[in-house]
Amino acid sequence: MRDDASLTWQPAEGHGAGVVYAVDGPLGRVRLDRPRAINALDRPSIDSLLHQLRAWADDDRIAAVVLDGAGERGLCAGGDVRALREAILAGREQEALDYWEAEYAVDALVAAYPKPYVAWMDGIVMGGGVGVSAHGSVRLVTERTQLAMPEVVIGFFPDVAGLHPLSRAPGETGTHVALTGAPVGGADAVVLGMADAVVPSQAQDEVLAALREDPTRDAEALAALTSAHGETAPVQASWLEQQRPWIDECYAGDDAGEILRRLREHPEPAAQEAAELVGSRSPHSVAVTLEALRRAASMTVEEVLAQDLRLGPVFAAHPDFAEGVRAQLVDKDRQPRWQHASLADVTRAEVLAAFGT
Repeated sequence: MRDDASLTWQPAEGHGAGVVYAVDGPLGRVRLDRPRAINALDRPSIDSLLHQLRAWADDDRIAAVVLDGAGERGLCAGGDVRALREAILAGREQEALDYWEAEYAVDALVAAYPKPYVAWMDGIVMGGGVGVSAHGSVRLVTERTQLAMPEVVIGFFPDVAGLHPLSRAPGETGTHVALTGAPVGGADAVVLGMADAVVPSQAQDEVLAALREDPTRDAEALAALTSAHGETAPVQASWLEQQRPWIDECYAGDDAGEILRRLREHPEPAAQEAAELVGSRSPHSVAVTLEALRRAASMTVEEVLAQDLRLGPVFAAHPDFAEGVRAQLVDKDRQPRWQHASLADVTRAEVLAAFGT
């Protein structure tokens, strides 16, 4: 049970109730508050976050910010892509572009926040939820965490600067996560550089109490504290680390079609399962994502966000985005009809065109 019953939660002044806030001693508490939608980030939520985080950055009462999500299912299922699809189909493409610009401004603020920014990444943490958490200075996952950048499933690409840590992950583990869109656990999130420590899901009250006492405690100190007090997360081995031999072999290089061929031909069953996933995703999304991932390896977070903003209009105009959201989230038939029949049909010129080259 969270130790926050005595707090007064309210939306930011002048903003809707998709996000609520409370002052908890020296802590500024942020709670994504759309539990029925697994706290998906709609535009009012984005605007509210930007407003309140900016205010607290200059508030001497607030020594650290702590983010969590309402409900039991997770921190955040991502951006409100159904609303974006509806806007695009209605000819209001600028509405989607404005949403992404505002969302990435929040992500940039989190990455450069002048105070400790502690993200409680319990349960589902996907897409836009990664943007508001994984760029923080203290990222805590639990044994319940399911983290993913699943955008290739819906004909989009891993945005919110998620490609920044994925491009720096050990070997080709980040490539696997980006091209499959598959979720990973807390231990894997740490390996990917998207989290700092695994702590028990039941230890949130203890973590908050420790931060109230010392808002500068880092993830290692918080994890050690919960362990010392007898609360230990169930031991998780990193699946990605265990699978490194075939992952590093199959995902090397810049040719998405060649990667898929290697996966299909590899004797390891997990590689063949990955091939099924990559082969079912939007070919356009997979090809452009691989190029964006390789470019991100030499970029700062801010530069990756700028690349994301350039790519957004390309994907908004591409038929795979509307179709992917339809198949996954609207009709839920899981039978998308992609523009390209296979990765082999996506030309290099199409990929480069996405980047304006």
